Amino acid sequence: MRSKIGDTFYIWTNNIFTGRNMYLTTEKKQEFFKSFGTSEVDTGTAEGQIALFSYRISHLTEHLKKNRKDFSTQRALIKMVGKRRRLLDYLKEKDIERYRQIIKALKIRK
Repeated sequence: MRSKIGDTFYIWTNNIFTGRNMYLTTEKKQEFFKSFGTSEVDTGTAEGQIALFSYRISHLTEHLKKNRKDFSTQRALIKMVGKRRRLLDYLKEKDIERYRQIIKALKIRK
């Protein structure tokens, strides 16, 4: 949707500014950190970050199923999978029980 201002300027108004079409809202992030981390505010736990990466990975995977030639998104997806893998390796090294719990909860195959 666009609105005309003056004679030659147009402002594009879409769902980005209104927030209706955002797939990852602040409330959604807080929900991830609350259910997988220690609290809503503690965003640094490995479990919370892994859950957030998993959600973003699934979203990008669905996007790439529709847009096969979106190579920048494909690169971002590969980098994100690598980040999640490194976090999982860290968690596996530090505490194997927490690693097994997060793998089971998110249904990530290893």
